Amino acid sequence: MLRALGFLFGFLVLVGVLGAGGVLAALWHYGRGLPDYQQLADYQPATVSRVHAGDGRLLAEFAVEKRVFVPIQATPKTVIKAFLAAEDKHFYNHPGVNFLSIIRAAADNVQRLAQGRRMIGASTITQQVAKNFLLTNEVSLQRKIKEAILAIRIERTFEKDRILELYLNEIYLGIGSYGVAAAALNYFDRSLTELSIAEAAFLAALPKAPNNYHPRRRPEAAKERRDWVIARMLEERFISDQEAAAAVAEPIEMRGRSATQFARADYFAEEVRRELIERYGEDGTYKGGLSVRTSLDPRLQEIADRVLRQGLEAYDRRHGWRGPIAQLGELGEDWADRLAKVEVPEVDVSFRVAVVTKVNKAVAEIAFSDGALGEIPLGEMKWARKALKKGYLGPQIARPKDVVAVGDVIVAEPVEKDRNGKAYPANSFALRQIPKINGALVALDPHTGRVLAMAGGYAYAASEYNRATQANRQPGSAFKPFVYLAAMDGGFTPATMVLDAPIVIDQGPGLDKWKPANYTNKFYGPSTLRIGLEKSRNLMTVRLAQTMGMETVATTAERFGIVDRMPRHLSMALGAGETTLLRLTSAYAMLVNGGRQITPSLIDRVQDRHGATIYRHDTRRCDGCRAEYWQAQAVPDVPDDRQQLVSPATAYQVVSMLQGVVERGTGRKVAAVGKPLAGKTGTTNESRDTWFVGFSPDLAVGVFAGFDEPAPLGKKETGSSVASPIFRDFMAEALADRAAVPFRIPPGIRFVRINAESGARATAFDAKVILEAFQPGTEPNRPDQQVLDPTIPVIAPAVTVGTGGLY
Repeated sequence: MLRALGFLFGFLVLVGVLGAGGVLAALWHYGRGLPDYQQLADYQPATVSRVHAGDGRLLAEFAVEKRVFVPIQATPKTVIKAFLAAEDKHFYNHPGVNFLSIIRAAADNVQRLAQGRRMIGASTITQQVAKNFLLTNEVSLQRKIKEAILAIRIERTFEKDRILELYLNEIYLGIGSYGVAAAALNYFDRSLTELSIAEAAFLAALPKAPNNYHPRRRPEAAKERRDWVIARMLEERFISDQEAAAAVAEPIEMRGRSATQFARADYFAEEVRRELIERYGEDGTYKGGLSVRTSLDPRLQEIADRVLRQGLEAYDRRHGWRGPIAQLGELGEDWADRLAKVEVPEVDVSFRVAVVTKVNKAVAEIAFSDGALGEIPLGEMKWARKALKKGYLGPQIARPKDVVAVGDVIVAEPVEKDRNGKAYPANSFALRQIPKINGALVALDPHTGRVLAMAGGYAYAASEYNRATQANRQPGSAFKPFVYLAAMDGGFTPATMVLDAPIVIDQGPGLDKWKPANYTNKFYGPSTLRIGLEKSRNLMTVRLAQTMGMETVATTAERFGIVDRMPRHLSMALGAGETTLLRLTSAYAMLVNGGRQITPSLIDRVQDRHGATIYRHDTRRCDGCRAEYWQAQAVPDVPDDRQQLVSPATAYQVVSMLQGVVERGTGRKVAAVGKPLAGKTGTTNESRDTWFVGFSPDLAVGVFAGFDEPAPLGKKETGSSVASPIFRDFMAEALADRAAVPFRIPPGIRFVRINAESGARATAFDAKVILEAFQPGTEPNRPDQQVLDPTIPVIAPAVTVGTGGLY
């Protein structure tokens, strides 16, 4: 017996040694080459970068995984207890692996395997961290062994709270939610601290299989799983009986994030995204958890988007109806399906695609693919005269059938009133068409360069191409103020007389002579520079540029950032060079701010995921700008480090002349705003590009309109007819609640009454008198004294030129 017992004991010892050896061998085998778990100490989970407008509203989110990282110290206890109850109630007690749970799961899996059911695991939260961060989702015994080894190593290195923090912020919980904070927002539109016990329990029910418990698609399964978590919380005494009963009775109401206040500025947000990627790379932008504060003013942005669209649509309607989008033919039973398949560019939520079902004497009846019905009154179709060749229009519209027929697929927009304010019947619509013309509008603070609004096209959904920053187009006469600025800086005055007469430039052997002309094809003789700018006289501008030399003009344009390098050709004085709307608007802003250099900017500040500021647009030092509390201390003196490009007096002279453009010249439509405004129209050859760029004392705005593939806009279409109404409408709304502030007059300006036509000091008998701005020593002293009249030959020396711009 003793010998048998000894033999058995020896056998058991041998088995134990061999088993221990096998375990050690397995640990050594599978422990080799495992990922370095030490990297978790510095792990920064991919978190969403958020971009905010100037008023704090959310503008955009950039992320690979939409995650909001929340430290464990800021995570509510209710959320932590819910996840511990559901996933690992012994988390704070085991060494990374729960051996008892493994034994129970193994026994249970024997039965499951015999029944052909899926096996279950016994992973702890630490094991899930090891799998999610360091391993793959491969279902195998080898992966489970590696997972257990890593879990034990992680537990020896990190505190429990750090492990739980990584877990709660890394797990995927469905509908694009990475981490519990993102899930709280996406499911319930709440922060973690606002979650109820029932909502926290629902989130804790998701890690196993989020798609199986979607509260809308599978509400019964979702409630059953949530209630199981609540029962587990009660069993662990994390909640009371009363709290558990109330939580079970609470329905699962998925609210999404509809309550989040978003600012809409698609082109602006895309420009911000490009700049962030340029600064911080794609990983830094999409995974870095940046908090970006921009310069956007949502109110001005909404106005910009709306008035730009309205202006482009107004031009498009002036040039007639191009016909229906498609024709369905006979309307059979499948008309709705066929209508839904018609491809139409996405441009506006208020535009709807419809088919004409019946044409009456006064209305056209329409139907939508969802079965809704409506009608288009004749008054909302009268604009739709047929577009003919060379800009001509067909006959006036007398009845709906002059425009549409049954089966026509058209675009319609809901309307409530006619032009006279008379109410339409319910379900009334206006006939619309998507414009071919496009354009841009940008508004910025002229003192700081902060971009307040940017509309880069008619519709971002149809084209992401930003015509405010990416389109290089000829500014035409919108460039002329900088020719006159160079003249003022060189000693000329607004009253200087320049000859408006034919001029011919010999371009060299084998080349045609260049003969610039005024828009009217007329000549006006000697005229003041003010008149030349107000009336946009091409011949005067060319003579002025030739007198100064194109080197002076080009240097001025380069100094103001309009172009990087301007060819020294006379045609450049008429705006034949190319620039972007943002650059030209910034240059105008430097006129009204007194000639100080600014850099247009969209981003005010960037903070990293920890709240540290890593970028500021305004880098000036301000010692007294931060205070613990108000004690009636003096206002901080912030230094002005902007470079002075020209003297404030010189800049003001051009501002005064541009104010005359609005009051008496080519920008007269803008005067309807009723506030002090200044600006300049611009139209290139054959009316391919139209502009209006201008400003109030504290707001600079530029507008561009033209076809993306440059083509003539039509007879008599100019910056005055296309772009300036958009500028006018924007300024009317933007300045509606602001006082009429006059332009600031810098020191060194003397106002003298002069004859508006001759430029001489005015007498009591002159009919046309203006108060002109002069710098000291340049004003005329006698009624018969005119300012220098440069003598320029009608045939100038040979010079190489390009194609010029027009009025």
